[in-house]
Amino acid sequence: MIPKPTVDTILETARVEEVIGDFITLKKRGANLLGLCPFHGEKTPSFTVSPAKNIYKCFGCGKAGSPVNFVMDQLTLSYPEALKWLANKYGIEVVEKEQTTEEKQAQTERESMYIVMSYAQRYFSDKMNNTDEGRSVGLGYFKQREITQNLIEKFGLGYSLEARKQFTEDAVAAGYQPKYLVSTGMSILSNNHIEGQTIESKNLFDRYAGRVMFPIHDVGGRVVGFGGRILSNDKKLAKYINSPETEIYNKSKVLYGLWFAKSAIQKNDKCFLVEGYMDVIAMHQAGFENVVASSGTSLTVEQIKSIHRYTNNIVVLYDGDEAGQKASARAIPMLLEEGMNVRLLFFPDNDDPDSYYRKVSHSEFEEYVNNNTQDFLYYTANKLNEASKGDPIKKAGVIKTIVSSIALIPDNIIRSIYVKECSQIMELDEKILLLETNKIRAAHKKQFHKENNNDVINETEIINNSVTENKEQEVIAPFEAEEKELIRLLLAYGNAYVTIEADDENMEEFDLEITLGEYIFFELSRDAIKFENPIYTSIFDEYVNELSQQRLPNLTYFANHSNPLIGSFVINHVHSNYELSDKWKLYGVLVPNELQLLKKLTRTTLFSYKSKKLNEMYNESQELLKTNDYENGLIISKTLDDLNRMRVRVNFLLGRVVVK
Repeated sequence: MIPKPTVDTILETARVEEVIGDFITLKKRGANLLGLCPFHGEKTPSFTVSPAKNIYKCFGCGKAGSPVNFVMDQLTLSYPEALKWLANKYGIEVVEKEQTTEEKQAQTERESMYIVMSYAQRYFSDKMNNTDEGRSVGLGYFKQREITQNLIEKFGLGYSLEARKQFTEDAVAAGYQPKYLVSTGMSILSNNHIEGQTIESKNLFDRYAGRVMFPIHDVGGRVVGFGGRILSNDKKLAKYINSPETEIYNKSKVLYGLWFAKSAIQKNDKCFLVEGYMDVIAMHQAGFENVVASSGTSLTVEQIKSIHRYTNNIVVLYDGDEAGQKASARAIPMLLEEGMNVRLLFFPDNDDPDSYYRKVSHSEFEEYVNNNTQDFLYYTANKLNEASKGDPIKKAGVIKTIVSSIALIPDNIIRSIYVKECSQIMELDEKILLLETNKIRAAHKKQFHKENNNDVINETEIINNSVTENKEQEVIAPFEAEEKELIRLLLAYGNAYVTIEADDENMEEFDLEITLGEYIFFELSRDAIKFENPIYTSIFDEYVNELSQQRLPNLTYFANHSNPLIGSFVINHVHSNYELSDKWKLYGVLVPNELQLLKKLTRTTLFSYKSKKLNEMYNESQELLKTNDYENGLIISKTLDDLNRMRVRVNFLLGRVVVK
């Protein structure tokens, strides 16, 4: 458990623009910053960051919150885990209180899996550096590939011993539970295990044996998987074994090297995309840190979106062999469709970055990479145009190939530029190329709507059902507007002082100065009124609890709340998105602000809320009167009279007339 003073220090220190800037590229837009939302796929930025308010809000998907909320959502962390992550980022020491037995038992499965993966990385690194087998085989391999010690340590490279149960036995001996060794994919269940029974270490063996180990990090720097390369020439064994999909490792979303590349990608506004682990490391050795690779899978749309958050520009460095060409042919259309500016880089003699780096000097490699990238579409157009000269049929096929690539580009201006340039390369009328491009785009749209017709119907049904549900909810809880406004006023101005009329012990009136929070609490508790909305109830109860501890919780307290629904409510409904212009003063017009009208606003909202509550109670009592006997009816009638007098008084204060 993290002590409250430490939590306060973390929340005060964490800057939203710095935290989010680690995950997406932000560009200045007035007083705020703008970027592509990391929570939903978008090609036009709608994710706004406010350094002044230390909050973020996406106007596309509605996500909003503080630095700690962002880390929780982006890295799938609990509130304490997100606080620790921020503390580590800002160098704040966290000395936790002793956990109770219940708190220890409450550790999540995911936390345990992350702990196992962290242990595994340290274990493999230790075995490579401190055992005879590890030094001669594992470390020897990396030294042979000319990888420096600094990079070995930076990427956490290691070695798994040949013994098939060594890692499992050592992990269990170190206190790690067998079930987490299995759930992380580090150990495999043997056929001796009976399904449904407790997993025992005797029924486990290592997934990796006799392999050099490449830890795979998520975007937050946590080890979530491994790639293991065999060093023998046994054709029956797979060259690489990669971690299976687990609760913490989604292959389609993770890019190898992105954790180390984020800052360099932003700085250079460019990302190099390579095929393998060693290619990434070789590029780092050559001084190019803005490089990533897909983690043992074909490139996915989710991975492309991860790159797109940092840059629009990508250079593909896939191998020139058949496998590399196939991977390139599959990846490039996806990159174009996601709005990326794609360039290619081919190494001589079908080399990859790793093999070419070991053939030439450091300066030659750097010069080659910097001077030999080519725009994908221009390269393809020139290459195919040369191959089809003198053959009209081939030329027609070339045009279709180029047009199908251009049609994938979502940006109208960029697409039109490519149409013009490619028409000149292929010596073709620009209008013809444009016409063919538009035909393909129209066909794609038609096909999309055809394939998604059922989805559209379902979505319409969902919307209709949602409207119905909302109407029903309004009948059940007709106090939403007043409750939301009272919570907004409480959080925005709860610490401000207002003067109210009070009676002393002699029933003489006097002016009493109290905080707005105390005033709202007093009025609601006096009439035993409870909020209907559970989120508002949580906020109000916590506010009252803080008051009882002689603390006045401010807006920041709730914006950084461990419950993301509360944090989101504060950002969306309490933080003001607009500020009144000072220009009115030039014309002699003095517009009062909310603070000046605070007491009146609060009083009106309170009495409007009470009026609705009284009306509900009055209507319920009337229904009861219809179903009760004479004796009980007299009691209910008395209640109705009392309620009606209260309704008259409250509505009189609101300037309303009650009509029976």
